Amino acid sequence: MTHADSGSRGTTGTHATGSDGSSQPGAEGEAPLPLFGPGSQFHEFFDDPRWALAMVRATVLEAAHPQIGAALIDNSTFVAHPWRRLRNTFLSLQRMFGADDQVRQREAARLNRLHARLNGTDPRGRPYDAMAPKVRAWVVATMFESAVTMCRLSGQPLDQRAMERLYTEFRAFLAAMGDEEGHLPPALHEFWGYYDRVVEEELENTEAMRIILYKLFDHLPAPPLLQGLPTLWAAGRAIAGPVIGAITVASLPEPFRRRAGLPELPGAQTLMQGAYLAAGLARLLPDGWVQAGAITDLLSLSPDSDDPRARTITALRARMNRAGALIRLITPLPPEPEPGADSGMRRSAEEFFTQVLDQTGNGYVDWPDLAAMARELSSRLDLDEPEETRLYNAFADWWRELQTALDTDGDGRISAQEYAAAVPSLAGPALIEVAEVLFDATDKDGNQTIDAAEYRALFRTAFQRDTNGTGTTYTRSAFVKDFLSFMTGRRRTSPYDPLLAQA
Repeated sequence: MTHADSGSRGTTGTHATGSDGSSQPGAEGEAPLPLFGPGSQFHEFFDDPRWALAMVRATVLEAAHPQIGAALIDNSTFVAHPWRRLRNTFLSLQRMFGADDQVRQREAARLNRLHARLNGTDPRGRPYDAMAPKVRAWVVATMFESAVTMCRLSGQPLDQRAMERLYTEFRAFLAAMGDEEGHLPPALHEFWGYYDRVVEEELENTEAMRIILYKLFDHLPAPPLLQGLPTLWAAGRAIAGPVIGAITVASLPEPFRRRAGLPELPGAQTLMQGAYLAAGLARLLPDGWVQAGAITDLLSLSPDSDDPRARTITALRARMNRAGALIRLITPLPPEPEPGADSGMRRSAEEFFTQVLDQTGNGYVDWPDLAAMARELSSRLDLDEPEETRLYNAFADWWRELQTALDTDGDGRISAQEYAAAVPSLAGPALIEVAEVLFDATDKDGNQTIDAAEYRALFRTAFQRDTNGTGTTYTRSAFVKDFLSFMTGRRRTSPYDPLLAQA
């Protein structure tokens, strides 16, 4: 059965709108409807619990496109740092679909610079390019179609007018990225034929798709705030991982499931329907109970953060540990360290390689790993040109320095064995330059010191450094020293952990 049989399609075209992000016309006699921000159709989905299921589904459909799948495998941190990737993606969506045109234009420019750096060839020698218009159109198409599908599966289907509004908004989103609207069909009824054609002719059973379905959730690391509860997290993940995978597979288009050979477990369709219905009922909770932004921020908090929510949950976690004597007898939990007791602890070379250097989680260090560090730092500091390019260039110089020193077999990447065997001192001139450039990017006012607000912009999940002793400033020499200490001394407790090491 193709998507045309699902009953979720429209039969008429969209309202005519310009590609400049202007409002779409409402019904006769009504004020124009906004394309972005409050009042738009998509804005209603931001805090919708069903959107969590829909986004997983959309991500799988994106990853099944061979070009997108190759780009994810080669460049993305979604395996090693899924929670960080989730937070950054959500923040980007907020900016792009918010009401502020200036913020949207700035975010679009940032995304375009990011995507322009993602290109290469897949294992079959086929080129991929994240700036390819057809590829970017497919990303938008999966988001729109998954939003329509989530409403239908939860028993609350969108009516024809709402679907047309939503489609118009997503086409405006594509236009805001600078792409021609023509890469998505102009009318809603034409979209479904385009969607079916891509699903049936272009999607593949890619490695990236398989990781998302069967590995990512089964091996998902605990979010930073829950890393002190390994037993409870592992138990919950062992149940939730396969369930999420089964729900997602059951929701995918039948032609693709059949062609990709994706197994459908007995009862998976019922489970999927139940999950979407339950998520739909959660919309009835009081306002403020389900806020995607608050949940995303909470998951990304470090236990060491000075955020009151982190302190509250950390206190509850401590009580659970003390009360869970039986659990500790079965699987002992690590003792809670005394304040400052772990400040001198170091990671092993293997841990440092896995947690810090190998950002993409493929078992090797190469340029995409260091590019991921530059990307995360640029995102946190909200850098524009030319500061962003300067930071990327500094990391590129560091990569060349690492490659010269550690790539003993000349394969263009550094293995864990090569790294451990060399036991390197990484504080070469290129790494020092990275620290200097990072300091300049953080020091927004250029006064050669980093004040509390500038420090928080970079280390917002772990603002624990005592700046009172230095007059609430962080000097260049102290910053460079701490950065090099983290990158070479492999200290376990550092403000840089939530920045570069945590998932």
